[in-house]
Amino acid sequence: MVTKQKAGPRRGPGPAPSRRHSNTARNRQRAAYPYAFYLPAAIVYLAIFLVPTVMAFYFALTRWTLFDSTFVGLDNFRDFLSEQNLRVGFQNTVIYALVTSALKVGFGLLLGALLTGNLRIRGLLRSIVFFPVLVSTVAVGIVFSMLLKPDTGLVDQTLGLVGISGPDWLGDAKTALLSVALVDVWKGVGLATVIYMAGILSIPRDYYEAVAADGGNAWHRFRHVTLPLSWPATYSVIILSFIGGLRSFDLIWTMTRGGPGFTSDTIASIIYKQYQAGFYGLSTAGNVLLFLLVIALVVPLTYILGKRQVAV
Repeated sequence: MVTKQKAGPRRGPGPAPSRRHSNTARNRQRAAYPYAFYLPAAIVYLAIFLVPTVMAFYFALTRWTLFDSTFVGLDNFRDFLSEQNLRVGFQNTVIYALVTSALKVGFGLLLGALLTGNLRIRGLLRSIVFFPVLVSTVAVGIVFSMLLKPDTGLVDQTLGLVGISGPDWLGDAKTALLSVALVDVWKGVGLATVIYMAGILSIPRDYYEAVAADGGNAWHRFRHVTLPLSWPATYSVIILSFIGGLRSFDLIWTMTRGGPGFTSDTIASIIYKQYQAGFYGLSTAGNVLLFLLVIALVVPLTYILGKRQVAV
């Protein structure tokens, strides 16, 4: 018995290939469509960051002026590293970064927890805390230089009312760098507070309700919920504050100009002094070294804190 196989449907020669081709073209368009939006950002990034960075590395190897340059190799780096105040500047830079970042984390966390609570005037308090961030750093430096003047400054006059004789805050080598660091914290803690507020408000309320159900008070809620679950905000504040502290220049220069003597000099202020003296290649080499220092300190710190963040 012969069985006939049922013939399958014949495909016409026309529409199927064209439909397949149109689908392929459409998929290619969809794949390429989002990348077009990267182009403006890539051009800006290339023009503002990559090109100046490459040029800085080149000019660090030259003695240059506005009109010409002479290639000198690594001489600028050797001269900058032999700078007599560099050791003090490096030490001050690291201390300044550690002090400012630690205080911003501490005060930012406390203010963030306070300003996310049930306060009637929390909106006003949030504005007051964030206001210094909006003020020019140079203006802040000038104002606090007047406030911290010995004897005639408002700070010393206020301390005199309670019988305390204040030191020369910016003229004493023991207090100059710390005074500038505290002003930096006052100006920058508002941004840290905003970051912490965002982190705390993202914590599910169920955790707080669970602590309250177990009889926990405000301290228990802060210790067992807010503190550990706001670690992503802590991570961000540490990294941003530490980088800002390593690169800090404008506030230090406005308030002390690296003085008294060279006791409050940082790497950035040493670089600027070289630039003022007309050693442009030398100051460019200093900027490159500062760039490498920031990378050398921040990359391991980011890795360590990142592992902690994943664990949390």
